[in-house]
This record gives sequence, structure tokens and C-alpha cells, in this order.
Amino acid sequence: MAETLLVTGGAGYIGTHTLVELIGAGVRPVVFDDFSTGSRAALQRVAGITGVEVPCIEGDVRDAAMLDRVFAEAAASGEPVGCVLHLAARKVVNESVADPLRYYDNNVHGTLVLLQAMQRAGIRRFVFSSSANVYGEPEFQPYTETHRISPATPYGQSKAMIEQVLRDVCVSDPGFSAVTLRYFNPIGAHPSGLIGEDPRGTPDNIFPYITQVAVGKLPELAVFGDDYPTPDGTGVRDYLHIVDLARGHVHAVEHAERAPGFTVVNLGTGQGTTVLELVRAFERASGRRVPYRIAPRRPGDIAEAWADPGLAHELLGWRAQYTIEQMCADGWRWQSANPDGYGGA
Repeated sequence: MAETLLVTGGAGYIGTHTLVELIGAGVRPVVFDDFSTGSRAALQRVAGITGVEVPCIEGDVRDAAMLDRVFAEAAASGEPVGCVLHLAARKVVNESVADPLRYYDNNVHGTLVLLQAMQRAGIRRFVFSSSANVYGEPEFQPYTETHRISPATPYGQSKAMIEQVLRDVCVSDPGFSAVTLRYFNPIGAHPSGLIGEDPRGTPDNIFPYITQVAVGKLPELAVFGDDYPTPDGTGVRDYLHIVDLARGHVHAVEHAERAPGFTVVNLGTGQGTTVLELVRAFERASGRRVPYRIAPRRPGDIAEAWADPGLAHELLGWRAQYTIEQMCADGWRWQSANPDGYGGA
């Protein structure tokens, strides 16, 4: 009997790149997405890259009755859902501070509804999209998975809450498998240039902001703070190619099949890059100048954050492959070919 992998939020930036890697690994994914940030055009591009039309169900993970129908219909078809890859979440840090109830409802409540529906359907494998935001102010660098959990925002807190729920579920059901992936800073795009990051409105993350400045959609980049104790005074982050991140999900799904219990791993390169180093790498890759101005530090920003990815290699057999230069080149290929994102398709 063939099994299905349900990918919530599968039409988004991370989801579409992950679909490509899952299909390449022989996995049969089905997308469940409310299209609040995802794109149907992106799913069509995934089909163009892989030659596979990915089934898609439009729905909200807070809709218990709909989830019950999805799981029941999959079982009746002879292709039951064997694992859920949960990517659906709101993820804008500043927005979570302004509207925390929305984040706890969507992220925490939505995950509880999903887990309850899985329990009713007898599905016991789960891969969760978490974040390095759960760590908060660093006690030490690089972050290991044993670092104190002390998120500084409702977004990070929502991820930490879900992680605790998954730990408790695994204790209550020793046969349940939950793999939690703490992402660092995914950037770039698929090397084909067909899919990439397409934020709605002004980007909240630095890399799409850089690419939109380079393509002429935005006038300049604001660099928040140049007086940190770092090589050039700007913040240091661990930037990770989106394809490396996507491949990490394939390894996590495989791990969930063979190892019950709760597993948490960082996904990062283990290398820190300053904001200005990222800007210069992008300028070299694109041949475009990226004008920027120095702005005041933002409340809550920390000087440095990068991963110790050793456990991901040890447990999942995963290691990042792409360099910062490749991340920039692939991100520019996407943005220059799609200056208006999927809206220009």
C-alpha cells in the first residue's frame, strides 16, 4: 500500500522547494494550504521542474472536520497519509508582537487541531517546522540543541509551545515520532530560477529586500545597526540555501520512519555572515549595486546567531552543501527572471 505525505503550507516558499526534493526522493506529497501566503502558480512551477502534478487541497489546519475528511479519503483511496510535514504557520516576528493572539491561534491552536485529527486517524509520524527563534538571547555560540529555550517574541514562543506539545505527545505515545527542525535563515532559490521567495508587500526578511532593491522595486536597504561587536559592526546570521533546507526535510521524514520519539535538530551551515558581507556577496553574484543606509538597531535584535549543525549530520545524515555565493546567485536568478514574483507570471 502506497503512503502519502501531507504537507501543510506546501504552496509557500519553503514548502514548494521541499516538494521538489521530496518528489526527487520518491515521496508522494499532497499539499494542504489555505493560500494566505502560498501560491498556486508556484505549485505549477513545481510541476514544471519535477514533471509531477502535486495534488492540492485548499483548507485551514484549524478546520478539524476537513482534516478528518482528508485523512479518511486518503485511507479509502488506498494511499493513506503516513506522515505529516507541518510547515503551515504565520512567521513575521514584528507582526507577532503587534498581534500575538493571531499567532497563538494560527500556530499553536492550528497544530493542536492537526495533531488531534492525526490521532483520530491513527497517524503517528510528524515533522515540524520550528525556528532558531526559540533560543532567544544567546548564552553561548554557536547554538546547540541543548541551549536554553527563551524566545523573545510571540512568534518564537508559539514554536516553543508546539515543541513542548510534541515532547508530551511522544511521552504519552511511545510509538509516536516527531522530528522538529529548528531553521536558521533560509535564503536563495531553486537553481532553475522557476521558484523562489515571493513575499506579499514589503519584505520582512533581509534577503528578498536585497533582491528587490537590486531589481529596482525598492530604493535602498536599511541596515539596522552598525555598532555590534562583530567584524564590521553589523549583525551576524547563519544563512542557509533553501535547497539545503528542503533536503533537510527529506532526511527528517526518513528519520521519522525509523525512530519513534521526539527529535530536535538545528538546520544551519554553522557559518556566520554579517549583513554587509551578505550585501557584498550579492553584489558580486548579481553585478548590481545594492544601496543601503544605516538605521538604528531594532529592539530585540542580537549581535550574532549561528548554528551548530553537528547533530543534524549525526542523526539525519544531513549537511549543508551550498555557499553564500551560490545562495546569492540562485536568489538573483529567481528575482531577475521574476521581478514581480509569481504575480508577473
